[in-house]
Amino acid sequence: MDVATVRRKQTDPESDQRRVLRALDNVSFEINAGEAVGFLGSNGAGKSTLLKVLSRITPPSSGWAEIRGRVGALLEVGSGFHPELSGRENVFLNGAVLGMSRAEITASFDEIVEFAGVQRFLETPVKRYSSGMYVRLAFSVAAHLLPEVLIVDEVLAVGDAAFQRKCLARMSSIAAQGRTVLFVSHNMSVLQSLCSRGVVLQSGRVIADASIIDASRAYLATLEQVEAVDLLDRTDRRGWQHLILTSVGVHDGSGRAARTGDSAGFTFRFTGLDNVSANPAISLRFHLYDELGQPVATLDSAANAPRDSADGRPEEIVCEVDELPLLPGRYRVDVSLRADGHLQDELQAAAWFNVEDGLLQGRPVGLGALGRTTMPHAWRLPKPA
Repeated sequence: MDVATVRRKQTDPESDQRRVLRALDNVSFEINAGEAVGFLGSNGAGKSTLLKVLSRITPPSSGWAEIRGRVGALLEVGSGFHPELSGRENVFLNGAVLGMSRAEITASFDEIVEFAGVQRFLETPVKRYSSGMYVRLAFSVAAHLLPEVLIVDEVLAVGDAAFQRKCLARMSSIAAQGRTVLFVSHNMSVLQSLCSRGVVLQSGRVIADASIIDASRAYLATLEQVEAVDLLDRTDRRGWQHLILTSVGVHDGSGRAARTGDSAGFTFRFTGLDNVSANPAISLRFHLYDELGQPVATLDSAANAPRDSADGRPEEIVCEVDELPLLPGRYRVDVSLRADGHLQDELQAAAWFNVEDGLLQGRPVGLGALGRTTMPHAWRLPKPA
């Protein structure tokens, strides 16, 4: 049985000549009952818009989307919640919105609350919840009220690691029961562990619809293509954009290519200081991924102290690593720049760099090594008799 069907509508050729930004353009696919499908694409590709269309939140301007079965959706933090109502009241409200009867909600209520871990705050208005508490309760409601179709955006990134593992286990259980899961994430390992099929979007169009492995390769290929585009010309950025990243550089202490075990510097240049406050609290976080899209490490200026402050107002942030623990290979840098308490600029694949064979504490590293990182270490072996 078809659970989700999207059909495109032929448009007037003359209308296509107008300068119209189409969040989704000629998108057509079918999803069968029991499939776990991952949606991949860079920022602005149309993933979230597609999920909103499938969730009946946003009606399509042309064509149509058809879903058979009860839908549980978690697309944004706090979506479907009333801020003035308590956690208990919002469970019943959200369940009713999802089409559940009061008896069905009551039967699942204790399990929902226990999964979310908000027992102490059940009678507190959710406007006083943290974003993590919001997500835990919203996901728990959506996942425990037996939807035929569960739609989840990458909002789960707000939760902590332990809760993310619980969510993935719950979605795997739902998929194993023959229900349908539609999932958006930039984490390749999560998508490959949960989904059997992937749909890749680029500029609102489907460019690949294949097994999750092949879809992941197609998505990573699109990220490689943007390497040749100047950062100032990128249109897939998110944030307020008062500050804009202009370049990202990765090099060793001598300005050469990075090597395992050598010192390394990550230099991030940006522009727009005149657009923020006189003394903005600027922080930068960047994630490193390998060439297969698997996360390797996260470095965050806001979480790692102490940090040196440069004189004046330089439009440059530098992160220095004394001994680079990365094994030889190719790596991707995703960057988030914050100032004045707001996300200013966020870019996937802001840079790519290669790591060459090197020495770690005088020992050669690279040949025959597995994984993506190494670490300083010492050996004590038994003496011969």
